[in-house]
Amino acid sequence: MSITKAEKQKIVAQVKEDLEKAKTAIVADYRGLNVEQITKLRRALREENVKFVVVKNTLAKRAAHELGIEALDAYLEGPTAIAYGFDDPVAPAKVLVDYTKEFDKLEVKGGLLEGAPVDLPRIKALASLPSREVLLAQVAGAFAAPMTNFAGAAQALLRKFVGTLDAIREKKEAEA
Repeated sequence: MSITKAEKQKIVAQVKEDLEKAKTAIVADYRGLNVEQITKLRRALREENVKFVVVKNTLAKRAAHELGIEALDAYLEGPTAIAYGFDDPVAPAKVLVDYTKEFDKLEVKGGLLEGAPVDLPRIKALASLPSREVLLAQVAGAFAAPMTNFAGAAQALLRKFVGTLDAIREKKEAEA
């Protein structure tokens, strides 16, 4: 089934738009996966708000070149699917790397993180990071810790001061 020039232009425009909006775009080779496995992968990606699209390499290259991104060329060989992470840049990497362990045929090739090229080792490192929510909670905890420590120290000083005053009061009562 051949597609018309207008349809190709529409696909290129969509890929270009997705590449511009996405925080992460990871290219994967899905060759050898059966329908059930691809469906399971798509469902897991959708749960993480990741768009997963099978695209022709020539059209993806054209869209990337229009954006000035030549780094994707190395990864756009063979059957290609692109996972776009719009909210959480870690989510596509996590899901795809997890599923490469379950499905031997799935191969993560490389991609983009905030417009910069990333190779497979960096994608695996990205996948090992905690989620955005966990990172935000850790940062909030790090900011809260000094305030909590200060409050504890101030409370200890007040307790010590009150204890000293109480001891002086008891001493005065005993002398009287």
